[in-house]
Amino acid sequence: MTQPSFQLPESAVADYQRDGAIVLRGVLAPQQVALLAQGIEHNLAHLSPLAQVASRGDDPGQFVEDFCTWQSNPAYAAILRDSALPAVAKALMHSGSVRIYHDHLLVKEPGTRQATPWHQDQPYYNVSGHQNVSFWMPVDPVPLESTLRFVAGSHAGTWYMPRTFRDNQAKWFPDGTLAELPAIDAQPDQFRQLAWALQPGDAVAFHMLTLHASGGVSPLLRRRVFSARYLGDDARHAVRPWRTSPPFAGLSDRLADGAVMEDALFPLVGAAG
Repeated sequence: MTQPSFQLPESAVADYQRDGAIVLRGVLAPQQVALLAQGIEHNLAHLSPLAQVASRGDDPGQFVEDFCTWQSNPAYAAILRDSALPAVAKALMHSGSVRIYHDHLLVKEPGTRQATPWHQDQPYYNVSGHQNVSFWMPVDPVPLESTLRFVAGSHAGTWYMPRTFRDNQAKWFPDGTLAELPAIDAQPDQFRQLAWALQPGDAVAFHMLTLHASGGVSPLLRRRVFSARYLGDDARHAVRPWRTSPPFAGLSDRLADGAVMEDALFPLVGAAG
């Protein structure tokens, strides 16, 4: 797959560094979107042991997630390695290197009511450091009511307690060790939100500490999304005494706490590779 040209908007890097979330229009070309859609359908037909249904049993739709399948999915591998994403990640992170962290499938079938509550991603992960970026890329049109919403500037440093989405339990950091989430939707003047309707080929890029949430989808809408996550120069292995999301079995036997993420699971890509 040849890499189509994508010109990063002039203000994108500064906006990303300030707000922790930006929209990128047309970062994937139509043929790449088609390839990604094929990869998603292949993933749905061959779910990994990490796959989960994140919606309740009485939900009229279904929210399906899967993780870490790019090495067995050629379409995912092509997007992660050969698209404009590594070069864009390098620029947004202010990093000399770009390392694949993991892929994440998120599919809300028509009529799914399950909302994704406000949260940050990094507290669920096994990495420290501030140079990182996630790309959230739909292969279906996503209206405002079903897109990701972000709290501008929330990546600045505060880590909030990660909790399970369906029953609000703290199963990672012990209760009381991290700040609790504020009432974001009740205080719009204090927590400025960003959100964009998206078309196939568009992406939102966001920092792993940026607070984000999304709603359900209408009975007429299917929302298939692929997330690509990258790490930069300062990323280090953070060994956790619990199962991270996603987990990387056996990694702590190969990488010490605080080590550079140099492992076959996390290859360097793009011009930095």
